[in-house]
Formats: sequence, structure tokens, C-alpha cells
Amino acid sequence: MEKNYDLHDYVEMKKPHACGANHWEIIRMGADIKIRCDKCNHIVLMSRRDFEKKLKKVKAKESE
Repeated sequence: MEKNYDLHDYVEMKKPHACGANHWEIIRMGADIKIRCDKCNHIVLMSRRDFEKKLKKVKAKESE
């Protein structure tokens, strides 16, 4: 997958979070990517490879 996401972008994952929301903010990027649920503020850390497999689409860029 081509990298079309950046820090503080909002993304939608393939599966929703347990709270029912599916809107996440990228809060850390590196070898691992940390995302925060927009509804309950739960933070998930995953490898970049796992993130790219689970990513559905980028919903909003930081500049918007």
C-alpha cells in the first residue's frame, strides 16, 4: 500500500473499536504507529505493517 497518511490524520480501520467508533487519529509515527480512538480516547500501538494491513481509508488530512 502506498503511504498516503501522516501524523494527526484521521483514519478508518477495517474493524470498528469495541466502543463502536471507527474514527482514529494517528498520534505517533515511526517503525510503530500509535492511534487514538476519537470516541473513547483508547490508544493502540501497532507495527507499521499491521497498521497498513488493517487500514481501510484516510478520512481527513491534518491540513483540512
